[in-house]
Amino acid sequence: MRPLQPGTALVVSVVVPTCRRPRQLQRCLHALLTQEGVPGRMEVIIVDDGRSPRLAGAVQGWLRRSRSQVEVRCLQPPAGRRGPAAARNAGWQAAQAPVIAFTDDDTLPAHDWLREGLRAMRTGVTAAWGDVIVPLPEAPTDSERNTAGLQGAGFVTANCFVRRDALAAIGGFDERFERPWREDSDLYFTLLEARGLVVHAPAAIVIHPARRSPPGTSIRQHRNLLFDALLFKKHRRLYREKIARWPPLGYYLTVLAALAALLCLLAGARLAAGIAGAAWLLLTLRLMLRRLRGTSRTWSNVADIVASSLVIPIVAVFWRLAGALRYRVPFA
Repeated sequence: MRPLQPGTALVVSVVVPTCRRPRQLQRCLHALLTQEGVPGRMEVIIVDDGRSPRLAGAVQGWLRRSRSQVEVRCLQPPAGRRGPAAARNAGWQAAQAPVIAFTDDDTLPAHDWLREGLRAMRTGVTAAWGDVIVPLPEAPTDSERNTAGLQGAGFVTANCFVRRDALAAIGGFDERFERPWREDSDLYFTLLEARGLVVHAPAAIVIHPARRSPPGTSIRQHRNLLFDALLFKKHRRLYREKIARWPPLGYYLTVLAALAALLCLLAGARLAAGIAGAAWLLLTLRLMLRRLRGTSRTWSNVADIVASSLVIPIVAVFWRLAGALRYRVPFA
């Protein structure tokens, strides 16, 4: 562990949760250790949600090679607490600075990220969020384009700054958000409802490289919709204003058409089954074409989009209804 530089105040603690991505973490840490124009001392707190026995030693090796004077600490969430919300809580609770900066292990903060973020945290500001840039190839895959949704998404924990006393006042992140999904929106909405001043800091930039994911990822990611239901239960008005004004009617119509076709077929009503089946096919083709537009035409990407489009409406409706039941909220 590197000693803190004496004689200047600690102005910011950077919290970086990580889970078994040492290469991405090393690049992120290098970007943090080479920040320019920070008006005081900084510390970096890495929270190992993957509980890797080798991570702390690897970080110490990176620090020795970098010769940085920034203090970097590695810690783990308390036993029994897992997920990004729990990791970030462990990080900010261990922090010593009045301002907590959050980013992810797979981002690359710009050289002046902290300087610009702290500049936005003027007197009276509770929190600030910067911009996330996702560079894409000319013809991205479906998974790469999904990652690009972070660009322009607003307040996300890949790039935000929050006063430590504000986090303490609201209890930090809600650890019921067990996956990296909507825990940042929940924090944002909670701060707004507490009448905190949350501002945009467009000059505070982090780069989030788009990674290719294995086939079927778009299907598995729909499990995140459980936590949309939790977010809706906690913040109905803000959810409708800032996340989704209407339920995904196209998905519900697709599922209803498929069910109607099946039931009519079982009942021997072939004409009705054909009409319902045609409606299902048209809605599914519409989804496929929308997802294919502007993406890579490689065989693997096209096959993944075509195959996943057949089941995504069913999976999406299932997890939305599962969330409604789990959190006892009329979420559709």
